[in-house]
Amino acid sequence: MSDMKALPQTAIPTQNQLGQPIGFALPGWNSPSRPPRTSLHGQFCRLEPLDPARHAAELYSANALDADQRMWTYLAYGPFLTLESYAEWMHGVWQASDPIFYAIVDLKTNRPVGVASYLRIDPPNGSIEVGHLAFSPLLQRTPAATESMFLMMQHAFDLGYRRYEWKCDALNLPSRNAAQRLGFLFEGLFRQAVVYKHRNRDTAWYSIIDREWPQLQTAFLQWLAPENFNASGEQKSRLSELTAAARA
Repeated sequence: MSDMKALPQTAIPTQNQLGQPIGFALPGWNSPSRPPRTSLHGQFCRLEPLDPARHAAELYSANALDADQRMWTYLAYGPFLTLESYAEWMHGVWQASDPIFYAIVDLKTNRPVGVASYLRIDPPNGSIEVGHLAFSPLLQRTPAATESMFLMMQHAFDLGYRRYEWKCDALNLPSRNAAQRLGFLFEGLFRQAVVYKHRNRDTAWYSIIDREWPQLQTAFLQWLAPENFNASGEQKSRLSELTAAARA
């Protein structure tokens, strides 16, 4: 009962005429539109719809800085040993309706330094996932990396999505830690859910839902504020602490 009281009034399950519990009503809710192929702008980065002609060569160069190819371990494709093979992969996905891929452009250099996408886009149920994250060493552990994830979250909820998902190989501890830092809630483990690269994947599921977003958005904006960084660009408040406080 205590969990029920913690929910907003509109989120409390109700009963039908037979006395059976049913999910809370959604008066006035309409299916959101699919994400348009438009750019998303922040203070550290810009997300552009992926375009092989504009992005393939510079992304390949940025990815090549990952000498041990660690960034590809938990992706279903890669590593790419030549620019030609990387461009061929990109040509195969860049115009798809699901996933919708973006290049993450560092505003300091105006160069693409990573890739992200929306996938499993389900407007009738208001659910959307973020994935296919391929962050080069030039993007990893930077404010731009965090801001790119914030921009995609904010855009999805602004469009009217109710549920924002993050899934990863259960053995991918950096991804699981990132999900927690970004404010996602762990929902469980799907055992033997996927086969990729001739091996098993147990999938860890995480989500943020619409009624959680306002508090998490405030946490992101507080972390991204210029006053949260010192003259050397080091953070003063940790995002993990801010998102944990927002959830609490």
